[in-house]
Amino acid sequence: MFSVLYRYIQERHKKNINDDGQRHPKYKWVVLANTTLGMIMATIDSSIMLIALPDIFRGIHLNPLKPGNSFYLLWMILSFLIVSSVLVVSLGRLGDMYGRVKMYNLGFAVYTVASILLTIDWMTGQSGALYLVLMRVVQGIGAAFLIANSAAILTDAFPEHQRGLALGINNVAGISGSFIGLILGGILGPIDWRYVFLVSVPFGLAGTIWAYLMLKEKRAYREKTKVDWWGNIFFAVGLILVMIGITYGIEPHGQSTMGWTSPQVLTELISGVALLIIFAIIETKTYQPMFRLHLFKIKAFTAGVLSSFLSAISRGGLMFMMIIWLQGIWLPEHGYSFTRTPLWAGIYMLPLTVGFLLAGPISGILSDKYGSRPFATGGMIISAIAFGLLEFLPINFNYLAFGAILLLMGLAMGAFAAPNRAGIMNSLPAKDRGAGSGMNSTFQNSAQVLSIGIFFTLIIVGLSTTLPLNLSLGLIKEGVNPALATKIAHLPPVSVLFAAFLGYNPVKQLLGPYLKTLSHAHQAILTGRGFFPSLISTPFKSGLHEAFTFAIIACIIAAIASWSRGKKYVHQPEISLETEASIKNPSVSLQSPIEIQND
Repeated sequence: MFSVLYRYIQERHKKNINDDGQRHPKYKWVVLANTTLGMIMATIDSSIMLIALPDIFRGIHLNPLKPGNSFYLLWMILSFLIVSSVLVVSLGRLGDMYGRVKMYNLGFAVYTVASILLTIDWMTGQSGALYLVLMRVVQGIGAAFLIANSAAILTDAFPEHQRGLALGINNVAGISGSFIGLILGGILGPIDWRYVFLVSVPFGLAGTIWAYLMLKEKRAYREKTKVDWWGNIFFAVGLILVMIGITYGIEPHGQSTMGWTSPQVLTELISGVALLIIFAIIETKTYQPMFRLHLFKIKAFTAGVLSSFLSAISRGGLMFMMIIWLQGIWLPEHGYSFTRTPLWAGIYMLPLTVGFLLAGPISGILSDKYGSRPFATGGMIISAIAFGLLEFLPINFNYLAFGAILLLMGLAMGAFAAPNRAGIMNSLPAKDRGAGSGMNSTFQNSAQVLSIGIFFTLIIVGLSTTLPLNLSLGLIKEGVNPALATKIAHLPPVSVLFAAFLGYNPVKQLLGPYLKTLSHAHQAILTGRGFFPSLISTPFKSGLHEAFTFAIIACIIAAIASWSRGKKYVHQPEISLETEASIKNPSVSLQSPIEIQND
């Protein structure tokens, strides 16, 4: 059966690519379908862990809230994102040098193997968690191959007047995948935590074979150069240190509620920034640099990357805040047990995904005709308005209003994402599309990690002002020993946020075995659905207000940056004297191919 299927696909492949290497008209749609599958897979697995974490930790018999286990909690979430952020530029550059399809195919294979290995974790406790973190790193490497080269492959396959549509569908599918992952994690995790990783395997196998047999390398852009090893090393180590510093900055240190002033975090941040500065200097001295700094001379590229960075900062921590808002406060107050809140949080956030899916392809099509600027700029302005509307919502909101705002935000961000990405890719020379796409992805993914640090910091600052007193008084009122109540109230607020985020009952986690010494009436009140939400609502609202204000500012600056890109711009290849002569006199032969923009 497999041999018959293999021969059939090969025959289809021959029909898609003629003997002279020209693409069949249907070939571009094959590219779009395959790269969209790859992007959806990569982004689903970036978020599927968020909802499934409680089931995963229960499956490997590890309490992530115990001292010393927060490392596994944070790195289970962020390792995938950090690795893909660090590698996308290098892998995009390698695609420019050795073939984008080749690098893309390798990514599909690595990703699929890592997904299989994640499902066969036979260990428990910390060793089991460490194994999962390491395999998530490998999975992130495969995802980086896919992300770094998919946009460049699409840009090669589609003519300029259809790139907005193609990149729009691909980009929106990728972004919506991060929200689809929330639903899948909530559905599959309770059945068996291994299904969270196993679900990617059949699609990964099909995508790997499909890409290998059907995608064709475009050789006109390829150039053989040396790898910028020093640039790669300084960039990777510097960016990793910065991201590790941000990750541990939101954790407590000593008597402080956060670790931003700890010697370890300061050393990581300062060292990381210093290495990135050295990296920038190296890139100006290297003949074939990894990070093509000269691309920033292209106004449309610079404006697009900057607005993409700011957009990711505004929305990167949004998912975490919404999940905590829903799981820690709104859902318990509306009759949902804490164990059921992860799945329902993903379901109630569906309007955001619907908005992305509706606006992305439409705005991509329109941007092909009218350019990226009006849609990308308008998307950021409307996003700022949506964040402003969220600020006016009460903590115990009416869901119709909440859902309508999420839909508006999804429409706005979808309207921004597709045209902005098309504008970036259209502005790049053909030979630099892999590197340029990787640079944009690095800024975007790094911004998401930075956004998580900023949003958590603002929320924790808000909680630290009033939560200790509210929690202490509430616990004492329900019979808890005053000394113990005071001690619990002054624990780092991040532990409360993590408990709510994981779908655990925060009060039950804080009191531990002591809870059983109280009367059944007090136990029922303390662990009921209303006690914790009533305590956290006011301080959480204060932090949420600051976080949304920050997001509004980021969106407005992104809109300004997007508008500065100018009118519609598509990079035209430089024409040499020999090429110009051949155009005037067709009898003159070309020694090297050039890209035809509207092939």
